[in-house]
Amino acid sequence: MTAMMTILGPLVMGAAFGFLLQRGKVTSCNVIENQFRLRDFTVLKVMGTAIVVGGIGVLLLVDTGNTKYYVKDANMLAVALGAALFGVGMVVYGYCPGTALGAIATGSVHALVGALGMVAGAILYALSFDWLKAHVLNVWTLGKVRLPDVTNIPDIAWFAALAIGAGLFFWWVESSEARQKRG
Repeated sequence: MTAMMTILGPLVMGAAFGFLLQRGKVTSCNVIENQFRLRDFTVLKVMGTAIVVGGIGVLLLVDTGNTKYYVKDANMLAVALGAALFGVGMVVYGYCPGTALGAIATGSVHALVGALGMVAGAILYALSFDWLKAHVLNVWTLGKVRLPDVTNIPDIAWFAALAIGAGLFFWWVESSEARQKRG
């Protein structure tokens, strides 16, 4: 039974995640491209909500002793380069990895072709990892740090600020979109 749940659990969670991406309309490359054109903030609202809810869920799991944080080294150059590459790829491709898989599940052929490109990129990354480790991953490293550790502000305050900031930003986006529709 445990082996069956080990296989079924992730499949069910993945299917639920894909379903929610589809319902949130972020499996459409047009919605994602319009996010970057600052014309449609659906992606920002869906992902912002997921980050806040997921963050609060992780905080609750840690606070109740059901898990603990596994902090990786903060390699700031690698994060900056990876974020830039991810952003450019998302603009050109029209999907992020998760939304691409959701789009493939709906029958999108161009999402499938792009996913093959992601696999090729992952292979190139794996093949160049030793060079990257020597020349990129060890530049501008901060070690295993978290914002609460650096600032001495507790986790709950960071999550509260994130939730309040996201709520205010969502309110601003919604009211701006409503004004555009009226005007």
